[in-house]
Amino acid sequence: MFFVDILETEGLGNRSYLAGGRETAVVVDPPRDAERVVAAAAARGVRIAYVAETHIHNDYVSGGLELARLTGATYLVPAAARVSFARTPIADGETVTVDAGLTLRALATPGHTPHHTSYVFVEDGQEVAAFTGGSLLIGSVGRPDLVEPRLTEQLARAQHASVHRLAAELDDAVRVLPTHGFGSFCSSSQAEGSSSQAEGDAGTIGQERRTNDALTRDVDTFVAQLLAGLDDVPAYYVHMGPINAAGPAPVDLTPPKAADGREIAERLAAGEWVVDLRARTAFSEGHVSGTFNFEAEGKLATYLAWLIPWGKPVTLLAEDAAQLAYAQRELTRIGIDRPAAAATGDPSAWLRAGDTLRSFPRADFAALEKARERGEKVVVLDVRRNSERAGGHVKGSVHIPVHELHDRAGEVPAGTVWVHCAGGMRAAIAASLLDAAGREVVAVDDGFAAAELAGLTVTGGG
Repeated sequence: MFFVDILETEGLGNRSYLAGGRETAVVVDPPRDAERVVAAAAARGVRIAYVAETHIHNDYVSGGLELARLTGATYLVPAAARVSFARTPIADGETVTVDAGLTLRALATPGHTPHHTSYVFVEDGQEVAAFTGGSLLIGSVGRPDLVEPRLTEQLARAQHASVHRLAAELDDAVRVLPTHGFGSFCSSSQAEGSSSQAEGDAGTIGQERRTNDALTRDVDTFVAQLLAGLDDVPAYYVHMGPINAAGPAPVDLTPPKAADGREIAERLAAGEWVVDLRARTAFSEGHVSGTFNFEAEGKLATYLAWLIPWGKPVTLLAEDAAQLAYAQRELTRIGIDRPAAAATGDPSAWLRAGDTLRSFPRADFAALEKARERGEKVVVLDVRRNSERAGGHVKGSVHIPVHELHDRAGEVPAGTVWVHCAGGMRAAIAASLLDAAGREVVAVDDGFAAAELAGLTVTGGG
């Protein structure tokens, strides 16, 4: 009897897998925090015999090398991938025995990267699951533009061919178990329901054959649609591939050194980033001037790594030690390994003597409409991505995606800035950036669907 356990990394929209039999198992596309995988294997009572990468990842730092070192497992990496560490290369058609009656077969599926490889899990000669990495996703495919711009169309066509190969060689009942596609920006599109698919759920080859555009459209139509729909790539992605190819260092999750109010002020004065991890409601009510709000429970790793200049020191402010530890773990997954300093507790303790906390209001779209009706000088700033704005926006609003705002804050017109996104989390980030720059802001903490209901004019197009 084989098993497949899903190890979810929600903040990045990715999944890793522990799969095997009664005694031994394989781990596919492991997360950076390898001890989490070791604990899952211990709970199952199995030994990790193999660690397998579908590709050199461009969106997170892999824990594969460290996991193989900790467990003594054989580290399988696609043969065509260029890496600087010892591993066992695996090529198309090669197989390994995972447990009695269980084998893993490599199947070349270029497209997300040139060397991308899927793995087919076979039980007693019957194919039962396919670990498809960034190839065939649930309702989508992995994006082909993360390696080299000149290769994008070529890889898009390879992606179409690879998905069709999977569908041609595998039975309808075979489970589809991708790494990306649950909110990850490695997905070429955010297919309906893909980001919220419940843990334990899996698609099948048959379901994808009926519904996935890559399998229902001809190659030219598919490629044109895919390329037209690609959105911005998180800036930190450019650093992930080289880190993974070089071989990531082991993770150090010991607490950072503690900072008092004086040190926090000095770090801010030096131009370093000081990040407040508390909920946006708490931040808006009182925070240290100049700090930025990235909620620990939001997409912390994705958005902080996207916005911060790579390599700039970061100090973390948290409500307690547990929140700080959670944030540290999240940030190691995208290569921010050691915060410069940290502080926990009440924000008043983070102040230098004589300083006071800043605050700004939160509101909903109904309050924005009322402010407009009163004739207030209102600047509406939309910080959603281009693809979101194309589906409709508040008439007269200024558009600067949140990941561009730090460099383009000077483009925001004078006046009180009411900043919104789709639900409130990115608006909170943007409001904190503008507040740190001395602007008067109101954070719209509301779902975008409420804008039209509140009486605001929502129009289509960019």
